[in-house]
Order: sequence, then C-alpha cells, then structure tokens
Amino acid sequence: MTRSSCRALRAMVVMSWSLGLGGCALGRTARGVPTAAMPFPGLDAQDAPAMGATPAVRVTQAGPSTRLALMPADALADATATLAPTSLWDLDVLSFQRDDRVAHYVEMFSGRSRDRIADRLSRGTRYEPMIRAAFREGGLPEDMYYLALVESGYDPHAYSRAAAVGMWQFMATTGRDMGLRIDEWVDERRDPVRSTDAAVRFIRGLNRQFGSVYLAAAAYNGGPGRISRGLTMYADELPEANRDSAFFVLAGKDYLRDETREYVPQLIAAALVAKDVGRYGLQIARQEPFAYDSVTVPGATPLDAIATACGAKLAAILDLNPQYLRGMTPPRVRSGVRIPVGAAADFERSFGLLPAGARQAYRVVESRKGDTVDGIAEANGVASASIERFNAPFLRLKSGRLAPGQEVLVPAPAVARAALRIPGAGAPPQGEGRTSTTARTKRPGSPSGRTGNKSGTRKPGARVSSQRR
Repeated sequence: MTRSSCRALRAMVVMSWSLGLGGCALGRTARGVPTAAMPFPGLDAQDAPAMGATPAVRVTQAGPSTRLALMPADALADATATLAPTSLWDLDVLSFQRDDRVAHYVEMFSGRSRDRIADRLSRGTRYEPMIRAAFREGGLPEDMYYLALVESGYDPHAYSRAAAVGMWQFMATTGRDMGLRIDEWVDERRDPVRSTDAAVRFIRGLNRQFGSVYLAAAAYNGGPGRISRGLTMYADELPEANRDSAFFVLAGKDYLRDETREYVPQLIAAALVAKDVGRYGLQIARQEPFAYDSVTVPGATPLDAIATACGAKLAAILDLNPQYLRGMTPPRVRSGVRIPVGAAADFERSFGLLPAGARQAYRVVESRKGDTVDGIAEANGVASASIERFNAPFLRLKSGRLAPGQEVLVPAPAVARAALRIPGAGAPPQGEGRTSTTARTKRPGSPSGRTGNKSGTRKPGARVSSQRR
C-alpha cells in the first residue's frame, strides 16, 4: 500500500468519529495525552485568567427596555452582517480551498453530512455574536468561531472519550490553568461565556507562539510540542512568506497525527460551507442570541427557586447556566446566576417572597441501624440514584445496609430533577457532606459543616448586580 493510500485510509478512520459523523474531533499530543493537558509557552502575563473578568456579552438597562450589548456596542450589528453568504472570510480559506483534504470535507459537509452540519450550525447561531466578539476583542480572526463547530458542534455539554468537556473541549487540567472553575459543583468548561474567553486566550497564546492561526489551531488540537518539533524538523521546506502554508507542509509529511492532519482542513471547509450556505444547500435555522440579565444569590440556592422568582421555566435557567452541575448554586458562597433578559428588575422582591421550603436545596440526615439508600430515598421523595450522585461512596455493612453514623446529603426533589445526569458530574469527593462512622463532627468542606445549618436553607437576600451581565 502506498503512503498516499495509507493516509487516505487513516483519514477515513478519523472521519468515522469526527465532526460529520457524530463525534467531537479530539486530538492528542505527541505523548498520547489529550491536547488540553499540555500547557503552551505562548501564554504571557497579559493572557493570565481574570477570575472576575466581564463576560464578552452583557445585557444592559436602557430606561424601561433592555438591549443586547456586545463589546464594542455596535458589534451585534457587525456580527449579524457577517452571517450573510456574500461576506468575506477573515481567515485565508481561498488559498487552500483546492487542497485535497479541504475539498474532501467541503464535499462531505455539503453532501452526506449536510443535515448534521446544518443542525450544528443552527445551534451555533445562538452563540455566534458572543464568540465572534470575543475573538475580535482578542485580536484573532472572527472566523475562528468555526473551530467550535469542529470541536463540539457548539454543544456546551459535549463530552469526549478523553474526558474533554464543553464547547471548546478543555481537559480539566488546562481548564483550571486557564482560570476555569472545575469541581463537584461547577464546571465552567460548560459555561459558553467563560469557556469562550479561555479558548480565545489559549488560541491567542498559540498564535503568538507560531505566527499562524492554522498552526495555532493544529497546536490546540495536537499539542504545541509536536507542532514546534515539526517546524524545526522540516524548517528547510517551510515557506517564508506564508506562515499558514506551513501547516500544509507538515500535513504532507508522515508526521502529524491523523486527527491533527484533518483538523485544520475541517476548519477551513466549515468556514467555506457555512458562509456560503446558499451555494452548498444548507438550511440554517437562526436562534435568538445568548443574552441574559445577571443576579447574585445566596449559597445553595436551588435553580428551580431562581426560575420561580423570575417567572421563567427551569429549562431556561438551565440553558443559561449549564455550568451548575447539581441543580443548585455552590454552598457557602454567593454566586452569580444568569436569568432571562428583563427578569432582574423584580427578582430580589420575588425571591424574598418564596417560602423557606422552596429555597431549601438539601437536608442532611444521619444513617441509623438498618437504613438503606432506597429507604432514605423513599422517605424523602427522591430517587435512590439521586442520593448516590450527591454523596461520596457510602460505607456499607456485609448485608448491604448503610453503616450507622454516616451523614447523607438528601437533595430536595426539585434540586434532584435539575441536577445534570451526564459524565463528569458524579458524586462530590469524600468529605462533602459525610462523616465517618466514628467521628460525628462534620468534616471540613461539608456543605453543612461550617454553618450549623443542616437543612441547606439560606435566608432571603438575593442581590441584583449593579451592572447586569
């Protein structure tokens, strides 16, 4: 079998799980570690994560009405204008549209995978103004927006076989390095705004390191170490004038991993097809932009209570706040929560009028002799699986019953219903609401350990932020 035949075979293997055929395109580094686990040297002090940074999209109040404001203020109109099929690309896609890999993916995206691609592009329109504004503010081409199509199909809950999560498919280590909160309560890799901000800073550092957005994209997928070594290895064959062409030189060698070799052609093909949908026959159903008001609420506030206070459906709150894993805000600290546009004005009063039971996220009970998870669940009106998800593994006797003296965190039924049932949102680590069979005092880190309040109820006092985000 010739080398070109081998590459074609590898490409078909990659395509079987990549963007067009139902998976997230996920690369690996030279050592087989998922991409995001390898830091890159291009990150400098300017790129350091700002934990309290203003999101790329905010909702501001203008008299009695609310409006969507991007950065800058007229960016929404600009971003909307770029959606027209006649728009120019701000990535150099035309120079590479005849490349065999690019042409193959253009044919695939507009052919057998057309409906799937149209579906994902339709979902992406909800986030497109926000993502384009973030790339523009980061000094990067706005059309890098299509990288999220390749990564996840714009799905905030995308979860790969390598445990990369979210729209931008961050591994936990790199997500934390980029300033994202990732723990048993919150996973900001699922937050469209926070994860996009992290992705822009990540890609900006790679672009500074390699001097090319296509090499930066390849490094985002396959790791900066492998790209750096390849550029050194084939330095004599690389074009000096067009740094973007260097990727295609590397792709022509038997050096890059298959996923990375196909990654940039997928990006280019996605941009070609998505900005000329009329030519390629895609029907895009545009969605309302991702817009919201923001409020702050006490720790351990049920998302269902927030929905009730702002007169919205729970599904709307979950959609705006996919980072909250357990149907409630984290205990002990006040948290920002997104609510529908226009709902902030009366939120504090409505939240204060809720009965105490509606604001109770959980209660903690102590297991007694003869108790089982099923019995505790039935007595509290929740599923056994919910109790298992909200607790670290229980100590059990040989009979299968619970050992006496353990604290069991029992979520309120509304909280249990709102909790995510997805990979990566398992039980809290040992110590989150559990005592040993011999020590009855609560361990540090227990939701009820420092407050003396076993019910998880918080007093009214939701505060509306002065600048809604």
